Amino acid sequence: MKRYDAIKRIVDSLDNEIIVCNIGAPSRELYNIKDRAENFYMLGSMGLASSIAFGIAISKPSRKIWCIDGDGSLLMNLGSLSTIANNQPNNLTLIVIDNGSYGSTGNQKTYTSKKTKLEIIAKGAGFESITVIDDEEDIIPVLKDITSGCHFIKIKVLPGNAQVENIPLNPEEIKHRFMKSILM
Repeated sequence: MKRYDAIKRIVDSLDNEIIVCNIGAPSRELYNIKDRAENFYMLGSMGLASSIAFGIAISKPSRKIWCIDGDGSLLMNLGSLSTIANNQPNNLTLIVIDNGSYGSTGNQKTYTSKKTKLEIIAKGAGFESITVIDDEEDIIPVLKDITSGCHFIKIKVLPGNAQVENIPLNPEEIKHRFMKSILM
């Protein structure tokens, strides 16, 4: 399975969760699969999806927040794992799609393609709920069974970007429609 397939399964699991999506190709893929005002598409902020999702989670405790992050992006901000795990927001699920590469910058290999295991780092940071998914068929059942809490889910996929159109919204449009949707 590739990242696009994983994102499609994530979207198929959605109820009314707020999504913060990693920059570049993942955001474009999510936009082309299912655009919605509750999706925050990251533009130009590599490594910050988990931090932004955490901030939204603590400011909107009654809403479920899903963060779709990438291995390369998370490796750039590993400190967010400790911050999230030690604060344990009861409404945050960090979904890391690990393709072993920096997909949005030219598919250079990340260290997760070698020895680095993000689920072990998440455990060391203090996450208590950790799931690793290797099979596309397991994504929907795992996401549908999520209870309240703070969760780390790693989905292992093959490298590669889907050939999809760019997001036709500018950053201000994305921000304003997203903020309006989460204020309701």
